[in-house]
Amino acid sequence: MDSAAPTAGVVGLGQIGGGAAGAIARAGLALSVHDVVAGAAEPFAASARIADSPADVAATSDVVAVAVVDDAQVMAVVEGPGGVLDSARPGTTVVVLSTVSLDTLQAVAGACAARGVHVVDCGVSGGPVAAAEGELVSMLGGEPQDVAAVRPVLDAFSSLVVHMGPLGAGLQAKLARNLMQYACWLAAYEAQVLAEAAGIELAKLAEVVRASDAKIGGPTRLMFRPTVDPLPADTHPQILDAFERGARLAHKDLQAALALGDRLGVSLPLAAMTDARADAVFGLGADPLGGRR
Repeated sequence: MDSAAPTAGVVGLGQIGGGAAGAIARAGLALSVHDVVAGAAEPFAASARIADSPADVAATSDVVAVAVVDDAQVMAVVEGPGGVLDSARPGTTVVVLSTVSLDTLQAVAGACAARGVHVVDCGVSGGPVAAAEGELVSMLGGEPQDVAAVRPVLDAFSSLVVHMGPLGAGLQAKLARNLMQYACWLAAYEAQVLAEAAGIELAKLAEVVRASDAKIGGPTRLMFRPTVDPLPADTHPQILDAFERGARLAHKDLQAALALGDRLGVSLPLAAMTDARADAVFGLGADPLGGRR
C-alpha cells in the first residue's frame, strides 16, 4: 500500500456507496466504512475497517465520501451528533456523492469550512452497474487543490473524472445530465405511444433505435457548441447552411409525426414542443418558450 495515498472513508453503503467502497478497497487504499443499516458493512469485513459512526469514519480518513439518500441524511452525517465534523481533522475533505439541493451543499460547505474541513461535490452517473465495476462517471465541483487531493480516491471508482468548476458545479452538471436522461426516456415513451398505435412491434423499434444511435450519435449529437445562444452573425456559411438544413428536416419529420398522431388519435405533446423549439435547438433563433429566464 502506498503510504502517501490518502486514507478513505465511505458513509452510506447502498448501490452507489457500496460499489464505490468496493472499488476503493480493490485499489488498495486504506478504507473505513459505515452504514446505519445493520449488516450493510458485513461484505467489507475483510477489506475495510468497519466504523460505528460517521465520526468514527472521519477519525481515520483523509477523504470521506458521503453516499446517502437525501439532504437531511447528508446534513446528519456531516453535522449531526456522531457526524463527520465531530472528529474530522483540519485538512480532511468531504466528498458529497449524494444528489442534494445546492442550498444543502453550501450549508454543508459552510459548516465544514468553520472546522478547516474541505468539501468537493461529486455528481456521479452510470448507475449501480458502473458503481459495482468501479466505472462511475464523476463530475466534480470544488477548489482545484481540493479536487487534486481526492483524485486517488475518485480514480479508484471512476472511469472518467471531470472537474466541472467551483463548488456546486459537479452537482449542477449531474442535474443537467439527469434532465437529459429523463427527457430522453420521455421522448422514447412518446415515440412508443405513436409506434404502438401504428401497430409497430416495440422490441423491433428499440432494436433499430439502438443500431441507428450507434451511427448518429444519440442525444449528444449537437452538444459541441460552447453556448446554446443563436449562432453568431459571422458563422461560416457552410456551418450555417448545415444547421438550417437540419432544422428544416426536423420540422418536416416532426410535422409528419404529428400528422400521423392526429390520424391515429394519439396526443404527442413532446413532439409539438420540439417542433416549436427546433430552430433554437439548431442555433437559428431565440427559444420561443424561453429556455432562459
